[in-house]
Amino acid sequence: MTLSGIEERFSLVTIDKEIFINNFSEAVKTGLTSESKYLSFVYFYDHIGSQLFEQICELPEYYLTRTEADILETNVDDIVSEFSEKTVLVELGSGSSTKTRILIEALLNRQNLAHYTPIDVSHKMLEESSYSLLEAYPDLEINAIAARYNEGIDHLNILKDQQNLITWLGSSIGNFDSSDVATFLRHIQEIMHPNDRFLVGIDLQKNKTIIENAYNDTQGITAEFNLNLLTHVNRELGGDFDLENFDHKAIYNEELGRIEMYLISNVDQKAFISELDLEVSFTVNETIHTENSCKYSLDDIDTLAEESGLSVEKQWFDTERLFSLNLFAPAVD
Repeated sequence: MTLSGIEERFSLVTIDKEIFINNFSEAVKTGLTSESKYLSFVYFYDHIGSQLFEQICELPEYYLTRTEADILETNVDDIVSEFSEKTVLVELGSGSSTKTRILIEALLNRQNLAHYTPIDVSHKMLEESSYSLLEAYPDLEINAIAARYNEGIDHLNILKDQQNLITWLGSSIGNFDSSDVATFLRHIQEIMHPNDRFLVGIDLQKNKTIIENAYNDTQGITAEFNLNLLTHVNRELGGDFDLENFDHKAIYNEELGRIEMYLISNVDQKAFISELDLEVSFTVNETIHTENSCKYSLDDIDTLAEESGLSVEKQWFDTERLFSLNLFAPAVD
């Protein structure tokens, strides 16, 4: 396959870098000047963060990736049986698109894949993963969008004369608070046509130790991933955060049913962010809340679907019922 042949099958739309930086600046300033400091999980995924997350997915403690992949491999024929027309496969937060290959191959085998549209915040990761897929699958066309979820969805060209399978894998849904996720799913529902489907990987509630171990790996990759958020601030906004002065911590909040991830200041310190002209003070043991990962019961999933104008059409699980794949359809009024 020639490079020109690949390029003819690839397009990439990038949301204005300046808009992204402005959003990042505003988010960092708001989060670090709040009484309880926080930073958005969205900004984990610069190129370094995306690479670190791919390493996390390979860790023995991180059950989410391998269980979801097992569910896909076991049930892919059932999943794609819903799609008898030319299908557009859309993926939110595509990353390396490793698990998506299972769906791509199944749809290509049925000769009903029109094209693949990955959406990811990392421009470089999108290019790398797209070229890898194009080399592997000569019949594949890719229309990629480098953006956050909402901006990416707004750039989708959802056509009535084709069936769309929108995927959101890896339990990324868990990063959203309950009110925010219902709003986001409603946004998805509003762009769907009656024969479109939305495939979502959702982590389930389970033993606390299994969950906490997944976010506190013995190799320290998750800690490095969490700390890279400060590296991102240093690089893009001229910060001078000393990473040695912060520790990673992830705990499972059983009352709220979610992992909470923090960076903890291990000394009294100050950091300066030149692009914001902002000095941030920390006392010892003060935290920056960086991520939540909500875990769902089956009743929670049904309730969320109802609130979002969706219905649960099918569900698949691994043998231990640690994880779920959920196929949503637009609810019929």
